[in-house]
Amino acid sequence: MINKVLKIQEGSPDYPRRLEKLPGRPMELYVLGNLPREDIPTVAIVGARMSTPYGRIQAFRFARELSKNGVQVISGLANGIDSEGHKGALEGTTPTFAVMGNGVDICYPSQNRQLYERIWQNGGGIISEYPEGVSPKPYHFPIRNRIISGLADLVLVVEARVKSGSLITANYALEQGKTVYAIPGMVGEALSEGCNKLIFDGAGIAYNIEVILSELGIFNQERKTDCKKKQISLARDMKLVYSCLDFCPKRADDCLEKTNLPIADINRILMELNLMGLIREVGRGYYIRES
Repeated sequence: MINKVLKIQEGSPDYPRRLEKLPGRPMELYVLGNLPREDIPTVAIVGARMSTPYGRIQAFRFARELSKNGVQVISGLANGIDSEGHKGALEGTTPTFAVMGNGVDICYPSQNRQLYERIWQNGGGIISEYPEGVSPKPYHFPIRNRIISGLADLVLVVEARVKSGSLITANYALEQGKTVYAIPGMVGEALSEGCNKLIFDGAGIAYNIEVILSELGIFNQERKTDCKKKQISLARDMKLVYSCLDFCPKRADDCLEKTNLPIADINRILMELNLMGLIREVGRGYYIRES
């Protein structure tokens, strides 16, 4: 069992190459476990602490699929989206990493103790620029976000308010020349405003996992083949409803004119397509294609 904290100073051969040329990089890092590998793509998954069930599900799913496809996931161990990102990654095959706003010997928040231990015991690491024994302070967390984005090749924002730590991370990423993606949310929802604004300002739209994998240069042929097989086996009425959908969120009402099916049948088919993984509900009653 690993329990030794490593101190890695700037200029050391062990200092992360992703941070070497970034402005404001930490002079030293403290690591419990391991640092992210340089030869494996890394995605930061960040979002609101007070997240919705939809946001938590998406963070878990994206992290799990990324991890299964050989992508390291990095986040901040906070409640909500961060925690679900770590949990999802632990369901995959690639380690996950947490950057803290306190010493690595302190688990914050304390209720995430089991998750904290699973991260470094399963090949990942707990990382901080603060020495052991330093307690969490409110001003530590916005500053640590530059390390989260700095260690990542791409930042994915799942849910965020317009003024939030997640958008601070996204802004750091843009300043560092990193790619930013956001999961779209419903208009008018406070936790969707930050992501929708990022998309309006030019961030990529993370409408499915393939978008992120493609951005990273990873082609998930197995998943695409599976989706095509499912589409071929669809009944006629299901194909009609499926053909109405694209990557712009639509409701059951939008399928009425094209299908001439009763609204009850359309709703039932949408639920079945969702369970099959061919479409995804991105808001209450709004659906997009998964591939």
